[in-house]
Amino acid sequence: MSHKISRFIDSMWYGQRPVALLFVPLSWLFGVIVKLRAWLYKKGWLRSTCLSVPVIVVGNITVGGTGKTPIVIWVAELLKSAGYKPGVISRGYGGIASSWPQQVREDSDSRVVGDEAKILARRTQCPVAVGPSRADSAQALIDHHHCDIIISDDGLQHYALQRDIEIAVVDGERRYGNRYLLPAGPLREPVERLESVDFIVCNGLANKHEYPLRVDGSEAVMLVDESERLDLQSFRAAECHAIAGLGNPSRFFSHLKKFNLSFEPHIFPDHYKYTEKDINFNDEKQVLMTEKDAVKCTHMATRKHWYVPIKAQMTQNFGLTLLSLIKEKING
Repeated sequence: MSHKISRFIDSMWYGQRPVALLFVPLSWLFGVIVKLRAWLYKKGWLRSTCLSVPVIVVGNITVGGTGKTPIVIWVAELLKSAGYKPGVISRGYGGIASSWPQQVREDSDSRVVGDEAKILARRTQCPVAVGPSRADSAQALIDHHHCDIIISDDGLQHYALQRDIEIAVVDGERRYGNRYLLPAGPLREPVERLESVDFIVCNGLANKHEYPLRVDGSEAVMLVDESERLDLQSFRAAECHAIAGLGNPSRFFSHLKKFNLSFEPHIFPDHYKYTEKDINFNDEKQVLMTEKDAVKCTHMATRKHWYVPIKAQMTQNFGLTLLSLIKEKING
């Protein structure tokens, strides 16, 4: 998807542009399909796999990034500290593997398994598998790594896999945009879908009945030598370049502004396949990017290129409530 098309769609969904009304009939049709599909799974007319271990789905009801991946990492760390052996599954969006599922390691090629999957393997230190069938990916982790609980990165709408706990992540700034279903708006499912999930986590200012997500990320890591780390404050001395290929790039830029950095933003579509000219600007300015972008750019990087790892911070109450619900599900 070109930059111009991506920006047009974003402004239509989140800028309350009247042009969205032209697509409302298609949204109605999409809504009928969504409800029919959910009803067919509920009645058992479409096959849904039940695994032998609990499944936690971390997803959202909107297209684009809301901050799911940091939550998945946080939940994985919580489960490990509680004595579980979690495995993580994902779609592997953008991966070009010839066979699925694919097990993911820290040194896996992001072009084969997808950019987010490599981050999950590196940051969680858990077994990770990706593929179009989340049930097959999960079963592979159970069979080969003896995982006793599965975390699905995204997949709230993947009803082919039964789940025990659903965590929906909401963008606190953009929320649900114009509240239309695709393609007139950003919604994959109606907002009412959130009434059936177990937890709503808000990346930003939380409303009542939502758990607040706070993100930390105060240092930058050099792509070509990860032992080199600098506090973000160190980049205040001169203007930088800032790269973001996310569902919501403004979140990364807003994070940098918290540290009073001066930078020229460079926006790319989500899951963008970078070339060398995209990240090299023929000047001496330092280049900051997201960790998601970094896994695709390391082989093209120089000592001017840095990524900013983000870490989720959740309340103790959220962790205790989640662990309690897991035990309740296991004990039946």
